[in-house]
Amino acid sequence: MTAPERTSTVDSFVIAIDGPSGTGKSTVARELAARLGAGYLDTGAMYRLVTLAVLRADLDPTDDGAVAELLPRITFDTPVDPVPQRHTLAGRDVTGDIRSPEVTLAVTPVSANPAVRAWLLDRQRRVAHAGRMVVEGRDIGTVIAPDATLKIFLTADADVRAGRRHAQNRSGTPTLDERAVAAVAADLDRRDTHDKARAHAPLALAADAVVVDSTGHDVEQTVGRILGLAAERGIR
Repeated sequence: MTAPERTSTVDSFVIAIDGPSGTGKSTVARELAARLGAGYLDTGAMYRLVTLAVLRADLDPTDDGAVAELLPRITFDTPVDPVPQRHTLAGRDVTGDIRSPEVTLAVTPVSANPAVRAWLLDRQRRVAHAGRMVVEGRDIGTVIAPDATLKIFLTADADVRAGRRHAQNRSGTPTLDERAVAAVAADLDRRDTHDKARAHAPLALAADAVVVDSTGHDVEQTVGRILGLAAERGIR
């Protein structure tokens, strides 16, 4: 006799989406959250907010001690709506500012700072476990939510990632500048190398994560694949 098909639905869950830069994590995670009626947490934006605060305080992003001393004075909101999010720092809208080239360059040393990661950890865990949540970043399945209902490690070929990130930086225009794409590829490689090598919460594949390769697949196909995996775990 075969067991009856499982039809129960998980009311509270965490879907962790990890992976390197340029794989489409943010777009996929946001769409997934919208489809599931869930919240969406972009942990990378939190590190960018801290980085912007560091730059505005005229501090060296690589000075771990000075950055650690600044942390208690930083205040920002943590939006969880899957629609395009508005980020504020000290009550001011900085949604565009946290995506600036200056922040992108400085966020690597700031996010590797053990004090910064420890300072953000409790907030990230509380939000991640607030109900029905899709959470994306570098260490969600390994550190933030090791008990996640579903862990996804999203990846893609290096050339594809660079092309996607370049298009994103140009607001989606289809025109690609080969030299600019090469520069983006070099920057992604730099960030990935640092993320994998850092001593605290490195980018790593959780033992129970499902690898989803988005090379050759659009957002709809990638989201559909993850929705299928979620349904197998009762997430609908």
